[in-house]
Amino acid sequence: IKDELQESGVNVSLSTVSNILHKAGLRGRRPRKTPLLKHYHLKNRLKFARENLDKSSCYWSSVLWSDETKIELFGQNETKHVFRKTGERNHPKNTVPTVKHGGGSIMLWGSFSATGVGSLHRINGIMKKEDYLKILDTYFKRDAEKLDLGRRWDLSARPGS
Repeated sequence: IKDELQESGVNVSLSTVSNILHKAGLRGRRPRKTPLLKHYHLKNRLKFARENLDKSSCYWSSVLWSDETKIELFGQNETKHVFRKTGERNHPKNTVPTVKHGGGSIMLWGSFSATGVGSLHRINGIMKKEDYLKILDTYFKRDAEKLDLGRRWDLSARPGS
């Protein structure tokens, strides 16, 4: 903003621009990370929501959901900020320990429902369609029984990917 103003002949300091932005309620922040969703993802999610809008809480209590997650074994996969004084760069409270090559990560798969959580399983390597189907075949029915979802339970359907 400061550079744009200077190009038009208005000379302002950086602190003036910062103060005006702060008075307007604007603060410097890291952008929020969100999944990369293409147009058809959004369209399918909206369709899923509309189709299921009127389902009862009884129905939703019979749904068994699943999800996968990646967990960093050492550190976190995000930017950290510290506020420190000049000359305190190497003070332990102002540092984040690292390991070479990131320290690795693991992928986990799990299931859950309105009545509780199912099993948790480590995924070795990159999960392919066949691996996912094997997990569903091996653990999903068992988890439905463990969570006492009865005979009539529904595999969570994700909106088309």
